[in-house]
Amino acid sequence: MQIAQQYKMLHARSVVLITILATQFAVGCSESDDGQSQPIVAITGQTMGTTYSVKLNQLPAGVTKQALQTEIDRRLEEVNDQMSTWRPDSEISRFNTSDSTDWFEVSTATVSVLKEASRISELSDGAFDVTVSPLVALWGFNRPDGEQRKIPLGTTIAVTRHHVGYDLIVTRDSPPSLRKKHPQTTVDLSGIAKGYGVDVIADYLSEKKFSGYMVEIGGEVRARGLKSDGSAWTIGIEKPTESGRALLDTVKLVDQSMATSGDYRNFFEQDGKRYSHTIDPRTGKPVEFRLASVSVVSKSCMTADALATALMVLGPQDGYNLAEKQGWAVLLVIRKDDGFEEKATPAFQRILNGETESR
Repeated sequence: MQIAQQYKMLHARSVVLITILATQFAVGCSESDDGQSQPIVAITGQTMGTTYSVKLNQLPAGVTKQALQTEIDRRLEEVNDQMSTWRPDSEISRFNTSDSTDWFEVSTATVSVLKEASRISELSDGAFDVTVSPLVALWGFNRPDGEQRKIPLGTTIAVTRHHVGYDLIVTRDSPPSLRKKHPQTTVDLSGIAKGYGVDVIADYLSEKKFSGYMVEIGGEVRARGLKSDGSAWTIGIEKPTESGRALLDTVKLVDQSMATSGDYRNFFEQDGKRYSHTIDPRTGKPVEFRLASVSVVSKSCMTADALATALMVLGPQDGYNLAEKQGWAVLLVIRKDDGFEEKATPAFQRILNGETESR
């Protein structure tokens, strides 16, 4: 099983709501210098237990599609080797299996991701927490579909929460290292690593002077520039229904990223009550809001990824208030008896209106 089976089962970010309608919108033709129509270059593959897609206006002279894909795959493999909890020899897996509270040396990249995770945790008052996976497992949301889930005892939740908490992980820049304050604390980067992977590939393409591209991993997206026809990269947001797929809205991205978190396909019911896979790390229990999905637009896909999870946990009121206060571009989709209500922050509304600025 690859790294991002955890993205599907272990975390509040696990259900990907951004359908890569960008694949549909972006596939088409660009125009070469001689005025001839040229197809957009498409590179696809598998990583983190899901798929990735890269769309490019064109390849620079001397660069082959195969050579580019080989480099993309290499860089994504490096992210897996650093952050996968499904690879027993990855940095994070080795850190998790250690019961030492001494400094544990890791890559600069892993420290960078943990530092951003901690920043989002602080901003969200602990709603985003990379140590939450033992609580997710306690409720059975790490089990394959179809296996029975049940409500854990309150005492069991309380005991588990002793080694859950973002403040139990400490980072150090030089030498790059992590340290756990509780020997049983573990880290699961499923709510942020896919976004980081998108950033890794996008930054590489920018360094190589690609003029326009769209990078997507499992629904997390980052776009740069415009397509050759002058249009923006258009990303679809899926309507959060439990069956079937339908388009809720579209967003045009220019030099921006978007991530969406949702809660409508991974749940169980007991005694007439629905229990969501979105676990609040602060209580150890599933959230009970009617918030169906959160989409976040940001410069960094890593940041958008983590914020989408945090705001799902905070809920439609506290989540919206925090996003508005911070100036984040956020769209919340709330379940109503007769459908869905869309609630956009002013920054997200500006993007819908065709403006491109985001944080």
